[in-house]
Formats: sequence, structure tokens, C-alpha cells
Amino acid sequence: MRLVSQKQLAKDVYLCVLEGDLVQQITAPGQFIQLQVPDHYLRRPISICDYDQAANQLTIIYKVFGTGTAAFAELEAGQMVSCLGPLGNGFDVAAAAAAEQIVLVGGGVGVPPLYGLAKALLAQYPQKKITAVLGFNQADDVFYAPEFAELLPTTVMTIDGSLGEEGTVIAALQPMTVDYIYSCGPTGMLRAIETAFPEVKGQVSLEERMACGFGACMACVCKTDNDKGYARVCLDGPVFAMGSVVYE
Repeated sequence: MRLVSQKQLAKDVYLCVLEGDLVQQITAPGQFIQLQVPDHYLRRPISICDYDQAANQLTIIYKVFGTGTAAFAELEAGQMVSCLGPLGNGFDVAAAAAAEQIVLVGGGVGVPPLYGLAKALLAQYPQKKITAVLGFNQADDVFYAPEFAELLPTTVMTIDGSLGEEGTVIAALQPMTVDYIYSCGPTGMLRAIETAFPEVKGQVSLEERMACGFGACMACVCKTDNDKGYARVCLDGPVFAMGSVVYE
């Protein structure tokens, strides 16, 4: 794919627009791609934030965690990037058909895939009440909140209260009436949501380290409550039904 543009959004967080035929194969928000980084053997899995099939472009937002993502952040417009994807099972928009009040909950780098989901939900259910709760550690970490706010009512939570409201996403969720939850973020956040809302249906998107990205290497398995015992996050997920993942 051709790198169209790249810019920094927040501390160590970058937005990148890529262009190529791969975009035509995206079937649902929440899928991801595997990026080849210069001078690194393993690809990096990055969730798709948004996509425009008419323009043949997709947007990713990623955080620099190590040498691989740091090297990718140095790439410039016009360079070609080897991408594998789209991969994984994305969010099921139709599953929320019976819900009246839908909440999207994102934590840190779990926020990006919820943006494309928000657009899909609004297109499918223009009459439903759909809100977003975005959680970050501090003000320097916050990104894409204005973009979410342009689409739907959005609450920003920071642990230290330096931007938005102080506290975790759970503090924002507790006063709400919620029929369906879509969430993506750290395991601790996902576990806390399911503990606080055991009767609410929804979907969770897991963040896991991956190698191959298509289920062959078994490096990203998670424990589930079904007969298989374990599932591959890259192939069976990354999106799972709330209550089906056993958090360890």
C-alpha cells in the first residue's frame, strides 16, 4: 500500500493514511492489518480506525511502543508499505439491533477501531441513542476525542483528571442506562466492564501480541468458555461476545 500521510496526534501516537486495493476487502469495523516494518522480521498488527472504499484509503492510529513502531513512524508520504489483511472478525453491527442505548467504550490504543464502528452504527441505527466513553491515563495521552464528539455524545475520562472527567471508564458508565456495549482496550478494562455489567450484552475486542496474524502460529490464544477451550485472537477474534472470554 502507498503511504498517503502520517502525523502525530498525541504523545507517541500517530495517525497514518494508507492507499491500496486491500481496502476493498474490508467487511466490518474492527478488523486489522499486519504491517511490515523496515529491518524487522515480524509484522505489527494495527487495527483499522476508518476506511473509505471509494477513495481506496484506510486510516490507522498506532502508538510507538518499541523499535518497530518507531521505525514505522519515520516513514514518509509516497513510500510503499507491505500490508497483510484485512484480518480477523470485526464488530457485528447487526447484533445491537434490539438495543436502544448503545455505548462504545475505548481505552488508550483501543479507541481507534471504535471510530469506524461508531460511523457504521450511526448509519445503521440513526434513531438509537449511541454514546462513547474514552479512557486515557492523562491529558497528553488523549487523541481523537474531537472526532468522536463530531459523531456522537462523547465522554473523556483521564485517571488524573487532567482532561475531561477524573476516573476510569467504569465511573462514567455506572450512572448510565446501557443495553449494549462495544469495548476495546486493556484486559483490565474489559474485565472491569464485564464485572460491572454482567447482564448486559455486548462485544469486546482484545489486544494481544501477534506473530503471523492468521491463526497458524498460535501465539495469540485466549481462554474462552466454549468447548474449544482456547481461541486465536487473530483468527477467531479479535472481537468476541461479552462473557465468552475467560480473563486470566
